[in-house]
Amino acid sequence: MTTDSPAGPGGSSASGTQPKTTTKAILVSIVAAVGGFLFGFDSSVINGAVDALNNQFGLTNSPLLAGFTVACALLGSAVGAWFAGPVADRYGRVRVMLIAAALFAISSIGSGLAFAVWDLIIWRILAGVGIGIASVIAPAYIAEIAPAHIRGRLGSLQQMAIVLGIFVALLSDALLAGVAGGAANEFWIGLEAWRWMFLVGVIPSVIYAVLALRIPESPRYLVAKGELEKAGQVLHSVEESRSPESVQRKITEIAESLRRDVKPSLRDLTGQRFGLKPIVWVGILLSVFQQFVGINVIFYYSTTLWQAVGFSESDSFTASVINGLINVLSTIVAILIVDKVGRRPMLLAGSIGMTITLGVMAVAFSQAVPTVSESGEATVGLPGAWGPIALVAANLFVVSFAITWGPVVWVLLGEMFPNYLRAAALAVAAAAQWIANFLITVTFQSLADVGLTLAYGLYTLFALLSFIFVYKAVAETKGKELEEMVA
Repeated sequence: MTTDSPAGPGGSSASGTQPKTTTKAILVSIVAAVGGFLFGFDSSVINGAVDALNNQFGLTNSPLLAGFTVACALLGSAVGAWFAGPVADRYGRVRVMLIAAALFAISSIGSGLAFAVWDLIIWRILAGVGIGIASVIAPAYIAEIAPAHIRGRLGSLQQMAIVLGIFVALLSDALLAGVAGGAANEFWIGLEAWRWMFLVGVIPSVIYAVLALRIPESPRYLVAKGELEKAGQVLHSVEESRSPESVQRKITEIAESLRRDVKPSLRDLTGQRFGLKPIVWVGILLSVFQQFVGINVIFYYSTTLWQAVGFSESDSFTASVINGLINVLSTIVAILIVDKVGRRPMLLAGSIGMTITLGVMAVAFSQAVPTVSESGEATVGLPGAWGPIALVAANLFVVSFAITWGPVVWVLLGEMFPNYLRAAALAVAAAAQWIANFLITVTFQSLADVGLTLAYGLYTLFALLSFIFVYKAVAETKGKELEEMVA
C-alpha cells in the first residue's frame, strides 16, 4: 500500500529530505501528554500521605485495608481505560480529555476533604477512572495527530509526562510535609498537610482542561463523523508541507480505512483466537509484560525495599530519588532514539537488559543475612559488596525499562491498531495494564515476606518471556502511516 504522506516508509520524503516538522504538531502533542502528567501525579501523590492517613483513619492495624486504599485507584484506572475508547469514538478525543480533567479535579477535592476511609476509597477510585481515561486518550490522540516521521518521539511524550508527574507529586508531598513539619500536621486553614497533597491536584487538572480546549480534534475522528473539511484543515495545520491535493488524498485514505465499520465498539475486537483478534492480544500482552517485570515495585516500594535489606531510611530515600531521576533522564534518551532505532529492536534490547539486571538483584537478595540494628531490632542486610551490587542492578533495571518498555509500549499501543478499532483496542490493552499493575502491587508484600529472591526471580522470568513474546509476535511500526496498520 502506498501512502500519500510526504514521508515514505522510512520517514523521508521522495526527494530524500525530512518532512517539515511543524510547531503545531509538537505543541498539541505536548498538551495531550499533560494527561500523562496527571496520570503520574495522581497515581503517586498518595505515597507521601500513607502514614498520616493510616493514623487518621485507624488503619495501622489493618494492613490489608491500608494496602487496598493505596491500590484501589488502579482498579478505577482499569474501568476508566476500558470505557475510554468507546466514549472517545462517540464524543471525540478532546471532550474525553475534559472529562478526565474534571474527574481529576473532583477526586482531588474529595480525597483532600475525606472524613472516613470508605470515603477516601471512593474518591481514589474516581481518580483512578480519570487516570485510566488519560492513559488511553493521550497516546491515541498523539498517534492520530502526529506526522509519521516523528510519531514515535511525540508518542514518547506520554511516558515523559508520566515520570515528570510522579516526580512533581513526590516533590510536592515533600515540600508540604516539610513546611508543615510532618504530613499529619496542620498546614493551612486547619487542614493537615496530607490533605493538601491531594488538594493541589486541582491545579494541574485545571491547566489540563484549559489547554485541551485550545487544541484541535483528531482528524481521524472528524473523518469518522463526516467533517471532512475540518479534518483537512487540522491535517494541514500540523503538516504544513502537505499540498491541498495531498491533504485530500489523505482524507480519502482515512475514510477508506474507517469504512469497514462506521460505528467502532468493543465488539470490533472479537476474533477466532481466544475470542479476540490477534493484534488485540499483542496489545494486551505488551501491557501485561510491561507491568509483570515489576517496575512499579521500584517506584511504589523502593524505600521499603532498601530498608528491608539493611539500608538506613535516609539512604533508602536517596536511592529512591536516584531511581526517579534516572527514570526521567532515560525517558529523554528514548524520545531521541525511538524513531531512529525502531520499536521492536528497543523492546528486544530492553528485555535482555531487564532479564540480566533483575537476575542480578534476585541473586543479591539471596545473600541477605540476619543483622541487628543499633536500636537492637532484628533485621536483614546484604553483606560485603552485595548491597552496592543490588543498588547498581536496580538502577540499571530502571534504565533498561525507561529507555525501552516504558515509553515504547505506549507508542505501540497508540499506533499499532487499525483505525477502525484503535480506540477500543487501546482501551482494552490499557485496562489489562492497570489490572496487571494492581496484581503486582498487591502481591509484592506477600512475595517479599517469603523472600525478595522469589519476587525478583519471578520478575526475571517475566522479563525473559517478554523477549520471546516480542521476537515472535510484535511487528515493527516505525515510519508507517496509521492507515497501513492491519488486524
